Amino acid sequence: MSTRNRLLFFLVAWLIVLMPFLFWWSTWFGRRLSNPQISEYLNDEKHPRHIQHALVQLGERMAGHEPGVAQWYPQLLRLAAHPVEEVRNTDAWVMGQDTSCAAFHDALAKMLQDSSPTVRGNAALSLVRFGDAAGRAQLVALLQPASVIIPFAGRIVDVDKAGTSVRQGGLIAKLQNGERSTEIRAPISGRIRALSVATGASVAAGAEVATIDPSSEQVWEALRALYLVGLPNDLPAIRAYERNVPEIPDRLRQQAALTEKAILSRAAK
Repeated sequence: MSTRNRLLFFLVAWLIVLMPFLFWWSTWFGRRLSNPQISEYLNDEKHPRHIQHALVQLGERMAGHEPGVAQWYPQLLRLAAHPVEEVRNTDAWVMGQDTSCAAFHDALAKMLQDSSPTVRGNAALSLVRFGDAAGRAQLVALLQPASVIIPFAGRIVDVDKAGTSVRQGGLIAKLQNGERSTEIRAPISGRIRALSVATGASVAAGAEVATIDPSSEQVWEALRALYLVGLPNDLPAIRAYERNVPEIPDRLRQQAALTEKAILSRAAK
């Protein structure tokens, strides 16, 4: 191998190693940001993931009661109305880290009316930290499957498979209507329980494409919150996770049983 080819070989090998590292470095939310970087990232409207990165960092600082973190509280309140769902979702979680801020409580109460089910759910979870059960209905909704609805009539040109794990925003199906093509995406993370359409089928507006079972992490958080604020009317949704079936992990069955016990104990008093 000539010297030139050897250098090209090592250059390509170096890039193969470097590029994944650079991608990881730019997207990993655990990378510590300086105070100026947090301020910069919170205002980076061109890169919503930068905003999320800063929010995650602030959440960790708030949980650790680090001094000076309150300087960014006005930004957290502003981001509660951000147009990007993922930003609002992260913001709802972060505001629950400081229950001494009354303005956070008020913002979270308004977020119970958000258009996104995950934002409403995170707002409800954070309100429980404030001792507020106003989002109890949203907590119960977190335990239930989500329906994926067709926005307009058309023909299904591609669709995922039942049993597939999906992330929030993940592609479920593609819909074609004349020249118009639309991607149907998952409203929550979880597993596709069932599909109501097949590739090539014509569907009407408002038809259901699929149902998605919520992720274990979402169910876990909802069960823990309902342990504190749940009512007897919530028990049917909770008992669904006490079943001894393979798709329900042991920790969820155990938490569901504990949550039911706590609810019944409160009701007895």
